[in-house]
Amino acid sequence: MERIAVIDFETTGISPGAGCRATEVAVVMLERGRIVERYQSLMNAGVPVPAFVAGLTGITTAMLRSAPPIARVMNEVAEFVGDTPMLAHNASFDQKFWDYELSQIGRSRSQRFACSMLLARRLMPSAPNHKLGTLTRWAGLPDTGTAHRAMADAEMAANLAQHLAGQLRQQGVNGVSHQLFCSLQKVPAAKIGEALNNYR
Repeated sequence: MERIAVIDFETTGISPGAGCRATEVAVVMLERGRIVERYQSLMNAGVPVPAFVAGLTGITTAMLRSAPPIARVMNEVAEFVGDTPMLAHNASFDQKFWDYELSQIGRSRSQRFACSMLLARRLMPSAPNHKLGTLTRWAGLPDTGTAHRAMADAEMAANLAQHLAGQLRQQGVNGVSHQLFCSLQKVPAAKIGEALNNYR
């Protein structure tokens, strides 16, 4: 599989906007089955962290006061990612924040997002649920650290993506790629077996 940028955001809420911003971002570069590069930073957008979110992530308003400005972090991470294809777990969430925060610095995304959650729903249907931590434990993947921190979650999603790629290869699928991930995540779960026949 080609180089893929696996991203995770921590944020102050669920929908990006003036009162809801990113607080942390991490990206790991997955290449030939290994994580080869990493980027992680807290970021200060001047928005307070709600108590519930601080309890979930461990990221507090006080921590962000000494963090670099969000514009600087987003420019750095945008340069780090470049036009590398992207993946996230529950990608619709991270894609929203990636697009919004890029727009705040006058940049835009050129590549597609694959979603490891949508893929897991199709390729790991017997898992207890399709939360990232559950899938990691259920598949016996490495414990990467504290959940709901960006680097730990990005590494977990990268490991899950590799696991999913391995499952596809075991099922005789040739040419596992980011493009294949993007295609399969749109296939209804009931039709995934039929769809995989087209790639064998």
